[in-house]
Formats: sequence, structure tokens, C-alpha cells
Amino acid sequence: VGWAVIDGELVRTGQGGDLVTDQQYANFELTLEWKVPPRGNSGVIYRIDPASEVTYTSGPEMQILDDDGHADGKSPLTSAGADYGLYPAPRGVVKPATQWNSARLLVNGNHVEHWLNDMKVVEYELLSADWMQRMQASKFKAWSGYGRASRGFIALQDHGDRVAFRNIRIRELP
Repeated sequence: VGWAVIDGELVRTGQGGDLVTDQQYANFELTLEWKVPPRGNSGVIYRIDPASEVTYTSGPEMQILDDDGHADGKSPLTSAGADYGLYPAPRGVVKPATQWNSARLLVNGNHVEHWLNDMKVVEYELLSADWMQRMQASKFKAWSGYGRASRGFIALQDHGDRVAFRNIRIRELP
């Protein structure tokens, strides 16, 4: 409910909740293309603990956003490509609303990379001292399991806005 395939695109068309994989992943490379309308907001949330009732309380998020039109685009910590709220993405990489952006999410052990339009925009180590410090200084400190799962589900976020995805590919890594 709330998601449909339209002209080969996976589109959030109405309220329905996050679209979550039926399989859990530990180490993987996920590539996809996304576009949002003006002021659009979504994300890719990964390593979601199966015990979590809400995806974002356990899984880190690669932000999908219209940086120019959405309020979250004013901060590099919450702009397109960022590890939402923890690691900022540089300016000028995301394409304007209604245009396709390519994303690559690499998760291998605790090493994570976010790529946006063929540029690495974020790189970090889950559970490192730096990551722990950032997490403790954020809203995520309220959720004891946040970012701690070594494997979990992947979700395309229903943040209330229309978003389209295409060319979604996932490759498990050893």
C-alpha cells in the first residue's frame, strides 16, 4: 500500500510506510537512482534491527532530499547524501528536484561509504570513537540499539513525500 511501479519506476504514491526488504543484509553494496519533487524528502535506512518497530530507531540513514527546497537542505548534516544527523555531505553534489540522482551505499563490516552522483560524500566507521561521540550528541542517543546491528533489513523511507527509485541493485559482500 502506498507504493507502485509506474513506467519502470518504484514510486511512493501515498501513505503506506517504509518499503522494507524481506531479507537481512550484513555486508553489501546497494546502488539505485532516485528523484524527488520540490521539497521532497526520503532516505535509505540500513541494518535495521528486526526487533525495531520503527526503522529509523535502529538503522542509519542515507538522506534523500531536495536540498534547495526542503528545510533539511540548509544543514550539511541533514542534506542529500548525508548520514542523517551524524556525518555531513558536501554542497553542490545533489541534482535539483525532479532530476535523477545516482546513489551507492557500501557497507562492509563497520566501514560505510555514501556515494552521490559518482562522488564519495560520506565515509565513516560504525561504532568507532568518532561515530559514538557523534551519535551521543544527536537525537539517536535516545535509542540504545541505534546503529549497532551487524546485519538487518534495508528500507526505502516513506517520509510523506513522493519519491521515485529505479535501477535498484544490491550485491552481498563476503
